[in-house]
This record gives sequence, structure tokens and C-alpha cells, in this order.
Amino acid sequence: MEHILFLTGRLAEKSLLRVLESLAPAPFTWQVREIGVQVAALMTADLIRRRLTAPLQADRVIVPGRCQGDLDGLGNHFGTPFERGPEDLKDLPQFFNQKARPVDLSGFDVTIFAEIVDAPRLEVAAICARARHYREEGADVIDIGGLPATPFPQLEDAVRALKAEGFRVSVDSMDEQELLRGGRAGADYLLSLNQDTLWIAEEVPATPVLVARENGDEGSLYQAIDWCERNRRSYLADSILDPLPFGLLSSLCRYQRLRERYPAAPIFVGIGNLTELTEADTSGINAILLGICVELHAAAILTTQVSNHARRAIREADVARRLMYAAREQRSLPKGLTEQLMTVHARRPFPDTPEEIGEIAAQVRDPSFRVQVASDGIHVYNRDGHHVAADAFSLWPRLKLEADGSHAFYMGVELARAQTAFMLGKRFVQDQDLDWGCAAPPPAKES
Repeated sequence: MEHILFLTGRLAEKSLLRVLESLAPAPFTWQVREIGVQVAALMTADLIRRRLTAPLQADRVIVPGRCQGDLDGLGNHFGTPFERGPEDLKDLPQFFNQKARPVDLSGFDVTIFAEIVDAPRLEVAAICARARHYREEGADVIDIGGLPATPFPQLEDAVRALKAEGFRVSVDSMDEQELLRGGRAGADYLLSLNQDTLWIAEEVPATPVLVARENGDEGSLYQAIDWCERNRRSYLADSILDPLPFGLLSSLCRYQRLRERYPAAPIFVGIGNLTELTEADTSGINAILLGICVELHAAAILTTQVSNHARRAIREADVARRLMYAAREQRSLPKGLTEQLMTVHARRPFPDTPEEIGEIAAQVRDPSFRVQVASDGIHVYNRDGHHVAADAFSLWPRLKLEADGSHAFYMGVELARAQTAFMLGKRFVQDQDLDWGCAAPPPAKES
């Protein structure tokens, strides 16, 4: 059985022991060593090298998640692999479970069409710049949207420029001539053709997205599908997803009937009618919609990022399609695979109880403030006291930082984060930004 050495600091030692004892029966044997630092997060690779002596009687060494330094170098020095654990001790059980069952989220079978809805008003360079951004967010096909009664003279140039950059391109218009122009310029898909406009599919090689003559006219959609299959033409079939509360359930039933009638048909779902037209957090909406699409074995979705509240819709859809695909393929519920769609709340927001925080606070002997969040509010403590409140302003008079501007600024930032975490039910870790999942911009890449 594997034997693991856990390194920790004085304040966290008892908590670490409790968590490890709670793992019983653990799939490994273990030893805890406090190496002479008060705060585990201040541990560094250099400090560990100075205070540990070889040989280590362990198969693996776990250090605190915020330990800084070269762990590979430590492993080479001691002849034992070193590894960072989770940033919070309470996550150790999940940490070891994830190590045993790594989750592969690289797979998906739903293609994302991302629409540039105002393309006729943009120059070609701006269209390409928007397309590059959408591709970074997870889009597979760039959809150029036409606008009613709005000339689109740069349509052909836009299609060619996008194709030159390696994009797959669709043209989305109610104007038959724009569809024809887009197809002749090299578009890969045309949105949308019905039974009356299928003649366009005879003129250009682009794959048509098929819709009914009128919304709800399933018979005409089926006839368009039959035409494509008789003529051995590729297609995507769209039953049209209606917004809430104006027919969503009926439209979902149409999609189900479409799947039952054509078991192998490549189905297309426009999800923007829900994400754009419902003023609710889009991460949850995308989770539900992509779950339905994966269950339906849909081939593609069309999404947009127009409304401010939907500005992460493409990235959310990308995460959701991977999450739901993994759940379906593993025959498991979509839980415990990724927290990227948990944008507003956390699965376990308060890992420490008020009593546990109080026990740690009683051991502190230095003036540095620690900030933690529990179910009863924001906890701030140092050697001079332990204070708890539901809002940051109530805590401020107790900190006595009026003469220390830089420290006051730091504590203001940390307490604001802590209050947000407490109000929403998010995980708070001092000196770190709150984790907003895929709703926040990704960290800037280092140059």
C-alpha cells in the first residue's frame, strides 16, 4: 500500500489530521509532519529542502496547495516525488478521488455555430477579428448573420477572408440572393432553407440548414429532409427552439419527434432564443440546453453573444457540451466532472465550520489578519482578537487600521471578496480572486 507523507504548518496540523482520519479506510497509509512554519501557505520548496532530511520513508510527499517553488527539483533531491495538494484541506477527499478517476473533458459531438449578428455593419477586418475571438471561446463555425433591409456588399469578401484564415463559415439570411451569394463565395453552410428555397441547394455546394415553411409546420420540414436524402445531399435539420414562455415545451417535443422519425438525422438547435431572451444567468441555461442536445444526439447548435448577460455564452456552451458528453459516455450524472459552470455559487462554499475557525484563531500569535468565511459570516482574526460579521463595514471599526493606509486598502479588498462569497455561497481563499468559472475572462497569457 502506498505510504504518503503530508507536510503542513502548526495552525493546520490538527485540521489535516482530522481530514485524514475521516478518510478511513484510506487507500494509503500516511504520516503528517509539521516542519516549523506557522502558516502552511508560507511553505516554500527551499524551506522544505532545508528542513527535511533524506532519505524520506514515503512513496509520495504532498505539500500544501499554495506552496511555492520547484517541486520537481525537490523530488530529484530526495528521490521521492513531491506533489501539491488542494488549496483547502477539506478538499483532500475529492483530491484523491479525482486522482483515482481522472475525467477526460476533451470529447464532444456537438458543433458550435457562433453568429456575428451585425456583420453587414462591420468591415471585413472587424468580422475576422470577431471570428478569431469566437474561435478562442470555443466556436467551430462562424455564422455571418444578415440583417433585414440592410445591404451587405462586403458579404463575399467576408466569406473569402474567413475561409483564408481556416474558418468554417455559414451565411444566415432571410434574403435568398444573400444566401446564393454566400454559397458561391465558398460558405460551408446556409441558414436557412425551406421546401420553397431548396433550389438554392441545387446552385451551390454549401450544406443547407433546413427549416419548416412556417414555424411548427413539421410536414414541410420532413419533406425538405426527404428531398435532401433522396438527392444524397448533406443537411442539418432545425425544428426551431421557441423562447419562454411562448412554446419552448412544444418546440422540444418537435425535436423529439424529429429524432424519432429520422434516427440518424443531423439535428441543428438554435439556442440563442433561450440564452438571449431570458434574463437569467446563461451558464445554467447552457447546461440544460446542451444536456438536452447531447441526449438528443444533436449535431450542432447556433449561439450568439449579443446581450450583455450572454457575453460568455460561447465559452459556456463549449464547457457544457464537453461536460454533458462525458456524462453520457460514462453513463453518469453531470456532477463532479467540472465546476466551470458553477459561476455564481460553489458546491461546497464553506469548508470550515465556525468552531473549527475559532480553534485555529485561538492559536494565532502574530498581528497578521486572517480572513475566512463560514456559514455564520466573515471571520477576521489575529493575536488581538477574533471578529465575525455578515458585512465588511461592521468589521472595519474593530480592525483599527486608520493609521495604516496600505494595510487598510488590502483588508478592504479582502473583506469585499469575503462578503461577496458569503452572500452568494462561493468559496473564499484569502489573497485569491473568487472563482467565477467560465463566466470570467481567462487569465492573461504570459508573454
